[in-house]
Amino acid sequence: MHDTPSSPHVVIIGAGFGGLRAARTLRKAPVQITLLDRKNYHLFQPLLYQVATAGVSPEEIAHPVRAIFRRQKNLTFQLANVTGIDFDQRQIHSTEGSLAYDYLILAVGSESNYFGLDSVKTHGLGMKDIDEAIAIRNQVLRMFELATHETDPEIRRTLLTFVVVGGGPTGVESAGALSELIRLVLIKDYPQLNIKDVRVLLLEASDRLLTGLPEDLQEFTAQTLWKKYVEVRFGATVTDFNGERVLLKSGELIPSHTLIWAAGVRAASIVTKLDAELARQGRVIVAPTLQLPQHDRVFVIGDAAYLEDQGKPLPMVAPVAIQQAEVAAKNVISLLNEVPLKEFQYKDPGELATIGRNQAVARLGRLKFRGVFAWLVWLFVHLMQLVGFRNRLVVLINWAWDYFFYERAVRLIVPSAKWSWTPGAPPRTESEQEN
Repeated sequence: MHDTPSSPHVVIIGAGFGGLRAARTLRKAPVQITLLDRKNYHLFQPLLYQVATAGVSPEEIAHPVRAIFRRQKNLTFQLANVTGIDFDQRQIHSTEGSLAYDYLILAVGSESNYFGLDSVKTHGLGMKDIDEAIAIRNQVLRMFELATHETDPEIRRTLLTFVVVGGGPTGVESAGALSELIRLVLIKDYPQLNIKDVRVLLLEASDRLLTGLPEDLQEFTAQTLWKKYVEVRFGATVTDFNGERVLLKSGELIPSHTLIWAAGVRAASIVTKLDAELARQGRVIVAPTLQLPQHDRVFVIGDAAYLEDQGKPLPMVAPVAIQQAEVAAKNVISLLNEVPLKEFQYKDPGELATIGRNQAVARLGRLKFRGVFAWLVWLFVHLMQLVGFRNRLVVLINWAWDYFFYERAVRLIVPSAKWSWTPGAPPRTESEQEN
């Protein structure tokens, strides 16, 4: 079918996993699509931790949105930051002006959830975007540079103590990769430092890691991390971080200049500006058809949507967003054709997490794997999910180089919008830089 000037206008906000899948599902529909995002690229977030640990470059896990949809004739991309939505007037307000819609799909994603810990938000390092991943890489390399000049052994050990908070996939993968970066690569770059001065800690407030996996895989993960010299601490709740020490709920102080926050996410802040009922983690309560109650032409999908499955909220993961995107897009077509809408039913594909070199855990349906085979499955799945043949090829080459030569390709301290460094000075946050 070909679009006409009177084709219904579908606006999709967000170029993440959900936004891309919704746009692709509508490629043959008799509609005109506008895809809005505040960035001009799609980011493969599951590999952000590899940017943070010098494994790959940012451009290898990101792809320009315009290039992705170059051949989709019924889609226009607009670079804009959405500031508000008027559901009654069907108007989207953004930094580039107002835009009318007939149907709206909100795929705005999520952001780090600091649970009200302002000090952690100010001094810690999240991992939700490229700038934050580069900031982590800068910080780790910077600490090693400062440690080479530090004569006080206590201060040197503090500089070389790295704290990762959160026992989910991001925290586990970050801690494992960081430990291997230090012990397999950086120790060769800094031969004057003693590896015994380095500590990598993984703090988890509950009593287990990777809660979506069976108990035996959780135990295997913790044991493997210990073998990779990651100190796993359960029941460790962070209450404060001032840039020099981490304070736990128990009263324990951990001297460190580096805290990587992977302890939780919440829906993107734009949803707080909507006239919609919110649930846990700031997520928008949606109907089973993914429609916004009282606004049947508005769909919310992915991390921003709250929908329960067997009494539990759906997880904030990419497979949920992708499956919901397909249902939401097909429901838009159903509205056009005035036929009944489909309710969303999640099909859990499983869960994967790598613990480092040759080690991973996987649950695929009722099957579960661990060790080298699970690691190979993880490599294949993540490689195939990258957008663009060039990205897949370059990432594969970097992984092979790292595997055979024990090297990380991108050990660079570069300017970042989130974090800057003047030798000898403490880290500065973005707000401090502006002042």
